[in-house]
Amino acid sequence: MADKTLNVICICGSLRRGSYNRMVMNALPGLAPANLKLTEAPPFADFPLYNADVQDKGIPPAVLTLAEAVRAADGVIFNSPEYNFSMPGGLKNAIDWVSRVPNQPFAGKPVALQSAANGTLGGGRMQYDLRRSMIFLDAMTLNKPEILSAIARKRSMPRPARSPISRRSASSSSSSKPLPSSSSASAASTEQRAE
Repeated sequence: MADKTLNVICICGSLRRGSYNRMVMNALPGLAPANLKLTEAPPFADFPLYNADVQDKGIPPAVLTLAEAVRAADGVIFNSPEYNFSMPGGLKNAIDWVSRVPNQPFAGKPVALQSAANGTLGGGRMQYDLRRSMIFLDAMTLNKPEILSAIARKRSMPRPARSPISRRSASSSSSSKPLPSSSSASAASTEQRAE
């Protein structure tokens, strides 16, 4: 087995071009051992919303392409943000579609979960929901390590050069900073929600 090259596909749960999870996913090949080939899975952005009426007319070709890529892979790595304490809708929709394909592609498939998010939990709640879906589909989801990158925005931005610390005068140390206005607090909370 040590001589065999393992082919693993990576599925990014975010559709955003500048996604932190895409950044993590794109960094993985440089961290992988020589016998691990990582490739991005076929896209799911254009899947229709799951609807049994659509399924009755035939599973869309794009869904079959993703299902076959999962089936052919030796394993799957999900890199996904957390939206509203759960999986992004597009990713959930893709899983719902692939779950309808005969001879379930995820059954018996090793699956690893990773997430990067701006919150302090790093996407943990999304991972728990994704894990439950994978359990239902009989995937072999790796339990550990849990890979959660919290406060992703700060980690992805270049750090400014540090300036030497200067001593504050007694008068400047007693001044207090004004509280942020509601508009700046609202902007800060919007930034935290972005993945």
